[in-house]
Amino acid sequence: MKADLPENEEARLAALRAYRILDTPPEECYDDITTLASEICQVPISLVSLVDRDRQWFKSRLGLDATETPRDLAFCGHAILQPDLMVVDDAREDDRFADNPLVTGDPHIRFYAGAPLATAEGETLGTLCVIDRERRTLSEKQAEALRALSRQVMAQLELRRHMAALEHYRETLEEMNTRLHAATLIDDVSGFHNTRFLHQYLDEYLESAGDGDRLSLVFFDMDRFKEVVDTHGHLLGAKVLREVAELVDAHLDPEDRIVRYGGDEYVVLLPGQGPRRAMTKVERLRAMIANTPFLEDEGIGVEVTASFGLATFPDEATDKRQLLAEADRCLFESKARGRNQVLASR
Repeated sequence: MKADLPENEEARLAALRAYRILDTPPEECYDDITTLASEICQVPISLVSLVDRDRQWFKSRLGLDATETPRDLAFCGHAILQPDLMVVDDAREDDRFADNPLVTGDPHIRFYAGAPLATAEGETLGTLCVIDRERRTLSEKQAEALRALSRQVMAQLELRRHMAALEHYRETLEEMNTRLHAATLIDDVSGFHNTRFLHQYLDEYLESAGDGDRLSLVFFDMDRFKEVVDTHGHLLGAKVLREVAELVDAHLDPEDRIVRYGGDEYVVLLPGQGPRRAMTKVERLRAMIANTPFLEDEGIGVEVTASFGLATFPDEATDKRQLLAEADRCLFESKARGRNQVLASR
């Protein structure tokens, strides 16, 4: 006889899904419980059975090869309707099970006892059940032990859910920390890296640099940028700074980095590149800035130029402080010589 569905069937199935237990591999903690249940009740078969929509699936099974059976045939489908232990001394004498294929055929069930696995909210997920091929009954001590073991199954399920929630929280926290760390390395105006990133990058690169490793560093800033701000305002001036950074970044190699140093001043990091290669790249950047109209979306078309200073580790500097200072000196000299040019350290 097919069991009726519980009145709270959809809520029960939702609760079962929430434990994320279905179709998971065997686990020793559940197998220990079915072993104890089998020993205490002196039966050959013991199962942790979870009743899904169309099947009963066994999280743990002792004495049975099948991993699941159709729900229509499941004794546990009837047991989850009971508020307490359901005991069938001889299934052949029970109208609900007498013609059940699991009784008339393999595994030839005669005796069944199932203790419900109920959540605190009252949804019964399945049972801890014991089965025999012989008629028998349970003593009161065995029945109470089966109830106690069913509570231990639920404790394991709750622990699993809490551990999953903690793991999700940990992953979320790590993701938030990663985003927060990344945010501390980003400049609000340009959308590119800031000086915190610059110093972190240089410390790591120079510390791990081996023989032959080079790093060219470029300082550049906008020529007479105050005139742009005075003419168009601070908001559009900030947009020019962002468009300049985007233009430069679009023409850098993947390993290169652009950093807003402050005001209208930027640093470009060119790892693995010596003075000659870096000079060619930076001269191209200078020309692109000079020949690109900015704020075109606003219908303005601002023209700006930039001055550049270039220094290379370890050619002209042996540490971070020297590298920054030498590139900055070259920038200052390029502006003194008339602006809109690149000056490299000699």
